[in-house]
Amino acid sequence: MTALLARFAASRLFWPIVMLAVLLLINVIAVPGFFAITLRDGNLYGSLIDILRNGAPTLIVAIGMTLVIATRGIDLSVGSIAAISGAVACSILLGSPQPEHPATVATAIVVALLISLVLGVWNGFLVAVIGIQPIIATLILMTAGRGVAMLITEGQILTVTSPPFKALGSGFFLGIPIAVYIAAFVFIVAATLTRRTALGIMIESVGINPEASRQAGIRARGLLFAVYTFSAVCAAVAGLILTANTMAADANNAALFIELDAILAVVIGGTSLAGGRYSLAGTLVGALVIQTLVTTVYTVGIPPIATMVFKAAVVTIVCLLQSPTTNEALASFRRNLAVRAGKGVASA
Repeated sequence: MTALLARFAASRLFWPIVMLAVLLLINVIAVPGFFAITLRDGNLYGSLIDILRNGAPTLIVAIGMTLVIATRGIDLSVGSIAAISGAVACSILLGSPQPEHPATVATAIVVALLISLVLGVWNGFLVAVIGIQPIIATLILMTAGRGVAMLITEGQILTVTSPPFKALGSGFFLGIPIAVYIAAFVFIVAATLTRRTALGIMIESVGINPEASRQAGIRARGLLFAVYTFSAVCAAVAGLILTANTMAADANNAALFIELDAILAVVIGGTSLAGGRYSLAGTLVGALVIQTLVTTVYTVGIPPIATMVFKAAVVTIVCLLQSPTTNEALASFRRNLAVRAGKGVASA
C-alpha cells in the first residue's frame, strides 16, 4: 500500500488530482449541497453534472491539442475552427425549409466536420510541407478563421430552432448529457488509437527527435498531417456542441479563448510543451480542473473582473508543483525523512 502511494505521489497526475480535490473541497465548503445529484424527468442534474457537461468541449479540444503538442507543435486555430463549424451548421439549418428534420441536422454536422477536416489538412500542409513553425502556421488560421466565420454568418448572430441539433449541447440520453457521451467517445478513440497501436510511440518519437524518427523510417510528414487534422475535427465537434447549446452562431464570441483553456488543460495534465511523452489521462484531469475552476469562481463569488487573475494563479500553482525543481525538492525532503526515521529506529 505504501509503495502504491509513493508511486502515485511521484506520477504526473498527482498534483493535478490534488488541485482538483482542493477546488471541489472549496466548492463543498461554500455550498454544502455541491455534490448533490438529483433526478428530474429521468435526467441527472447537479453541479458535478454541469462540470462534466460544460467541460466536454474543452476536453474534446484538449485531446486533439495533446497529440499536436506531443509532436512538438501547437494549434492556436482551434477556436476559429470551432466558430467556423458552428457558423456552417447554423447557416445550413437556416437555409433549409425543415431545420428540425434529422437528415438536415446530419447534413449540417457532416458538412461542418468535412470543412474542419480541410482546415486541419491546411494546417498540416503549412507545418509538414512548407516548414512554417506551428505557432505561426496556426496563427494564420486563428486570425483569418474568425473572418471566415463572419463571412459565413454575414456579420450576424444566426439563431436557429432545431430540437435535434440542440440535443448535442443540452440533450440527455439515459439521464446523462449527450455532450458527455461525445467527449467520452473522442477520448476512448484517441486513447485506443495511440495506446493500443504503435501510433502513440511514433507521435512521441517525432516529438522527441524528428530527425532520428525520419531515419528510423517513421513518416513524420504524414503523422503531422494526421494530428493537425484530428485536432481540427475535435475543434469542430466542440464548436458544434457550443453552438447547439446556445442555438446561435456568434462568429466573434463562439469558443473564444478555448485554445488557451485547452493548452492549459494539456500542461496541467503533465504533457510537456517541448514534445515527446504525453498523457491523455492527465489532459482529462486538466480539463476537469479548468472547468471546476470556472465553477469555483461563481460559487465563491469572485468578481468577474478578477476571474482571469484567479484562474492564472491556480494554473501557476499547479505548474510550479509539477516543475522538476519542486519534484526534486520534495524527493530530497522524503529522503531526509526516511534517513532520520532510520536513525531513530537504529538508536532505539
